[in-house]
Amino acid sequence: MPENTRPRPICAHCDGFPTVAITTGQTTPTRHRQTITATCPACLGTGHTAPAPSHTRVGV
Repeated sequence: MPENTRPRPICAHCDGFPTVAITTGQTTPTRHRQTITATCPACLGTGHTAPAPSHTRVGV
């Protein structure tokens, strides 16, 4: 891999998996597992973060 490859803007909190299904341990009347959906609060379910702003001097 070349050294000039820039890192991808993937959320550090969820590693790009922003929505997950969690089983509650209960079953529905049709014998399926009951699940709830949780989304990452850091990226709001997108899986990506905005790139950090570059720190440059302007007008010096």
